[in-house]
Amino acid sequence: MTPHLTDAELLALACDLESDRVERKERLGGDAPTKIREAICAFANDLPGHNASGIVIVGMTDKGQHAGCAIDDQLLVTLGAMREDGHILPVPTMSVQKRAIKSENYAVITVLPADAPPVRYRGRIWIRVGPRRAVAAAQDERVLNERRKHRDLPFDLCPINAALVTDLLRRVFEEEYLPSAFAADVLSANERTFEQRLASLKMVASAEEPTPTLLGVLTLSASPQDFVPGAYLQFLRLAGPGLADPIIDEERIDGPLSELITRADAKLRAHVRVAVDFTSAQREQKTPDYPLAAIEQILRNAVMHRTYESTNSPVRVSWFEDRIEILSPGGPYGAVNARNFGKPGITDYRNPNLADAMRTLGFVQRFGAGIATAEKALAANGNPALEWEIDDNFILCRMRRRA
Repeated sequence: MTPHLTDAELLALACDLESDRVERKERLGGDAPTKIREAICAFANDLPGHNASGIVIVGMTDKGQHAGCAIDDQLLVTLGAMREDGHILPVPTMSVQKRAIKSENYAVITVLPADAPPVRYRGRIWIRVGPRRAVAAAQDERVLNERRKHRDLPFDLCPINAALVTDLLRRVFEEEYLPSAFAADVLSANERTFEQRLASLKMVASAEEPTPTLLGVLTLSASPQDFVPGAYLQFLRLAGPGLADPIIDEERIDGPLSELITRADAKLRAHVRVAVDFTSAQREQKTPDYPLAAIEQILRNAVMHRTYESTNSPVRVSWFEDRIEILSPGGPYGAVNARNFGKPGITDYRNPNLADAMRTLGFVQRFGAGIATAEKALAANGNPALEWEIDDNFILCRMRRRA
């Protein structure tokens, strides 16, 4: 199944005013961007079980007529950005095209059913009920959770059979993760059990068989490395340019996802040196040897995109006198390869649900922008550009110190 519809299939859907696979918007003004995102979420959830794409047609009235809306490149770019702006989780599979229907041009968003529903928009699970959108009820959510069990799952949703639901920290889930994942009014009206809530966020395989998934172990276990040996970060600070030089600082950083990243951020801040210039300007100029934002972005990318399968290797941060090297186990994945690695717009996710969790917890602001953000911060600080070593089994990022 691909996101592309033939001209005949598109025409048939556009002319069916009662279809639950079509949403029409006259233009992008007002609350239309919100309604379009809700529709994308609903089509990705595919509660009716069509196992077929749904479409949003921009430029068409509810009666199927052309609304006189200009279909230009800016409109298409704006619609396409809805995929990875971090509001719809997991990231939907969709395409945005300028298509002709009855000799008139429209912007058409084509959305495929998600492999791992439920999909949420701003903490709410949207579905189609006939030709309209609605927030999923508890039974709808259970249907989507059960459907997920019968599909090929990414490794971050595979159950970790050695773990028990009691290995997951309930306090972290209820006080940190849930409030970030769901809107407040949804939480206040929620009467689900602890296991049902875990299942709805893919932390366990199902409410009936609450075996923690890899996602659940990484996000909520006090000691993820007890079940996934490589699920930690190794930090090493050296007094020279090589591994044989004296060690200044060394730490194994572990714990649930939020704690691991928070501790890693604190360690990075402690080692960034700031030079102060009193002579070249009227006010003192403070310049770090590395911009903290750049190191954080690359490190979070390493945690997000690394492989957790069939390896005991951690993410490694080696901080030398003249450079920082961050090594992530696992090579390029999916659409990303050694030739297109780091190019804008080229993204894929080995651990899509872990990526969603990092976005939910606020550690990722926008998908696919980490490397570009790091490069921009380095350039603004006067550091050389990033250097990469891309291998089938690892990705190493080298960041040079500011001269």
